[in-house]
Amino acid sequence: MKAAFIALAMAGSALGAGPAAAQMISAAEGVHAGELTVPVNKSQVLRADRPFAKALIGNSEIADVLPLSDQSLYVLGKTVGTTSLTLYDARNRLIAVVDVMVGPDVTGLKRQLAQLLPGDQVGARMINDSIVLEGIVSSSIAADRAIQVAETYAPGKVVNMMSIGSSQQVMLEVRFSEVRRSALKDMGVGLFISDDDFAGAIGEGASLTPGDGNSQFGNGDLSIGSIVDSFGILTGSFTAFGADISAALDALERKGVVTTLAEPTLVALSGETASFLAGGEFPIPVAQSSDAGGSAISVEFKTFGVSLAFTPTVLADGVINMIVAPEVSSIDTSASVAINGIVVPGLQTRRAMTTVELRDGQSFALAGLIRRDFSDTVRQFPILGSIPIIGSLFRSSGFQRQDTELVIVVTPRLVRPVAAGRHVLPTDRATPPDEIDFFLLGKTDGAVAPISLPGERAMPSWYPIGEEPTPYAPENRQPNQAPANGGGMAKVNPGALEKEYGHAL
Repeated sequence: MKAAFIALAMAGSALGAGPAAAQMISAAEGVHAGELTVPVNKSQVLRADRPFAKALIGNSEIADVLPLSDQSLYVLGKTVGTTSLTLYDARNRLIAVVDVMVGPDVTGLKRQLAQLLPGDQVGARMINDSIVLEGIVSSSIAADRAIQVAETYAPGKVVNMMSIGSSQQVMLEVRFSEVRRSALKDMGVGLFISDDDFAGAIGEGASLTPGDGNSQFGNGDLSIGSIVDSFGILTGSFTAFGADISAALDALERKGVVTTLAEPTLVALSGETASFLAGGEFPIPVAQSSDAGGSAISVEFKTFGVSLAFTPTVLADGVINMIVAPEVSSIDTSASVAINGIVVPGLQTRRAMTTVELRDGQSFALAGLIRRDFSDTVRQFPILGSIPIIGSLFRSSGFQRQDTELVIVVTPRLVRPVAAGRHVLPTDRATPPDEIDFFLLGKTDGAVAPISLPGERAMPSWYPIGEEPTPYAPENRQPNQAPANGGGMAKVNPGALEKEYGHAL
């Protein structure tokens, strides 16, 4: 039987929507005449190019049909699903079979996407009871918005087949700036007092321990703690009030400033997560129980150093949304723990994690800390240590103060790849020196300035005449390349050598 050609015209919904543009669908093979997509609770009009006498719908619960004339048919979508529509002529001969698909309102979705995302090319089609989004969008944010709109038409049944038109890469610069200032003062006095019938010890760590029976105080030995980590110690012996006195005075004043600066930089694609670590790992023993009832020791590794992890998302208006987690940690031996003879060091960590929004090139103080610690300690002999002036001989005093300031600044930048060889590497300046630079100038590489005395020229006068080196421009002089016209010692001024070093060649 000859295949029929059917013209489908979107004549609007039963709810009063305006007419849509007509679509032509021809039979592919046999009597199959294509597909007819009908939104739920909306209608379309099917027009045939030849009169038909009978129209049968496969499942009346999915769609309903109503003949309008001998060449037009009203189709109403009732529930989500697929069925078939069969047309017969007056002699009960088969004219065509049309697949009817009832699902979400794709036409209305396209109209909403065109209004909400005018700068993006987002298409939508219905497959079974799902909506498939396709096309090219400018950013992942636009894709997320399109999916959210489609979810209102088919909750949980949206298939994303959209692609990002141009990928955007974000470089994040993070600066850790920390300053720690500390001040410590300590002064203590230790005394040993003894005569024929009396003995005593005054000072830090004074103790009485069992002795060999030869001490002056029964069967005990008097002692005071050792004086360590002090800058000045004075000792002396004298006699007062008929007693022999041995005295020791220790004093310490310490000041220090520690500056820490780390600048990690990391590049990531918009919407992707990138991480960076420059440091190391140290082992930590962990006790685990075994099936035999005993215990076993396993080793876990803890990382330390400068680490950075962030997830950038470039929004439609050029704002960069970032989930950033920078961290700087170092081994702190003062916080170490000893377990069964195994020393596990502690960590001093500065860590932050937050979400910020910045534009290209803008900076933001992500985190800051101002910390001030102060402590003082006075240990004295009762009553005697409270006497003015003289009491200083019977007490030990010390105080400690520490100030810490920390600031973490982040700066995102939109970047693009550059041609190979355009990047300046740290190894570009560290070129091997030639013999003159190494033996006579004391240069270990091309980035190190030569040795010069205060007030003198940076380059000695006997350097090859007419040639001024450029240690910070390695591209101007290749490694181990001899100068033109002889070069090397051939261009050295012997008279200048005699003047510089005091002997002739």
